Amino acid sequence: MHHPYLPPPYPPPPERSAELRQRFTEEARSERPDLSALCLLIGAEADGSLDETGIDAAQAELDRLAGELPYRPGGPRAWAEAVQRLLGARHGFHGTPGDYQRLESSLLHEVLRRRRGLPILLSVVWLEVARRAGAPVYGVALPGHFVVGFGAAGEQVLADPFDEGRMLTGEDAELLVAGATGASLQPSALEPAAPLEVVQRVLNNIRSWAAARPERSDVALRAVELGLLIPAHPARLRYERGQLLVQRGQFTAGADELDTYADLIEVVDEPAAEKVRQEARIARSKLN
Repeated sequence: MHHPYLPPPYPPPPERSAELRQRFTEEARSERPDLSALCLLIGAEADGSLDETGIDAAQAELDRLAGELPYRPGGPRAWAEAVQRLLGARHGFHGTPGDYQRLESSLLHEVLRRRRGLPILLSVVWLEVARRAGAPVYGVALPGHFVVGFGAAGEQVLADPFDEGRMLTGEDAELLVAGATGASLQPSALEPAAPLEVVQRVLNNIRSWAAARPERSDVALRAVELGLLIPAHPARLRYERGQLLVQRGQFTAGADELDTYADLIEVVDEPAAEKVRQEARIARSKLN
């Protein structure tokens, strides 16, 4: 089912979308959310051509890559080097500035196929492959640039999958953060990122890709709606959803969502709530 007015990827039909969202909700609320499963569900919600066979094939590819890692190579540094040799050197997983312009760079099934992507998606590949092989690995959400960490705090080794897995010294990490944000690196930034934090950041990237392309507000809306299914999501997502619905001509639904958000923030910020209610009134007036 192709949409003549939309550039690819085309979204899935409504029944498929409802089923994907149900599964996404269950996974996000489970005791140990599975990062690769959540990222593949995001991919299927963005790209209607990703069916169950495609999802299974992506999981099988992660298993296959993990099977190519050496058995227990040693400490954190040995693990980081082993994964770098496999994914960076042998399989060529990396990113370039051009990858920021492509939606596929945020979709795990496409990143596995193209071996290119955003820092956070390349990190997901590293995390999922290394974890399956038993490595002490976790995501590290440096401000502006996602990387992976191996080992506990005292012996932590950082690698940058976007740069083919280059090992980062403390100084490298500080330079990366300074370059991306102009700020200095806080020790808390080096702590492991929880899977749902990673997923929310992946959705944020998709939203910012779509924000620069107003004709793809459909993609932005899907990313916001998935974000709302994650427990403890930022309330502000409701505001974004309301604005996107209004932008897409769904004035009543958008205004209702804006009013819901106004109710949420009224307690802490009454003037802001009143501004949002005004937006809702304007949206409703567009119906006449």
